[in-house]
Amino acid sequence: FTFKTTLNTKLCIINRRMKMYGIEILLEEHKNILKFVNFTREECKKILNGADIDVTLFKECVSFGKNYADHHHHVKEEEILFKKMTEHLGKTAETIIKNGMLVEHDLGRLYISELETALNRYETKKDDDSKLDIISYMTAYGHLLNRHIDKENNAVYTFAERQLNVQLKEEIDKETKVFDEIQEEIALKEKALAWLNTKTAVS
Repeated sequence: FTFKTTLNTKLCIINRRMKMYGIEILLEEHKNILKFVNFTREECKKILNGADIDVTLFKECVSFGKNYADHHHHVKEEEILFKKMTEHLGKTAETIIKNGMLVEHDLGRLYISELETALNRYETKKDDDSKLDIISYMTAYGHLLNRHIDKENNAVYTFAERQLNVQLKEEIDKETKVFDEIQEEIALKEKALAWLNTKTAVS
């Protein structure tokens, strides 16, 4: 009995400490998204200090938000990690995901949509209201991402790594690899990160 109990305890510890490929990838993507957030904040500060709004640049920011942060990253969370958590980790996980993370994903999509609308309006009118909306929605989006990522890194992901069993972790890792090996996703990722690295290198 003592041996069995000790073995089970050690297996639980090993399970909690296993580094999940799926989560490691999401953490790495978070670093890129935060790099993007810092860049957009600096661009907004330039406008406050008198610079003109570079509509083309901000539309590129919208594209990064839609394609990399949302489609490549958030969809991977929603369709793989979060799905497994809500299916297997009970009420706590369901509350965290459905009432927290998914709500914030949708809020981010709203901010990006409103930012795009303001940019299109500004192109035509060059008005102060549009300029204010551009700054407001860009900074709100960045603030949301900062807080959202902090919660995922320090609470949601650690909860998943602690509670998911080995089989579910392996399934998440496998599904993440399959997603990341889709040619369209490879191209999307490479294009987005090339843009980000170019912009942040000169900012």
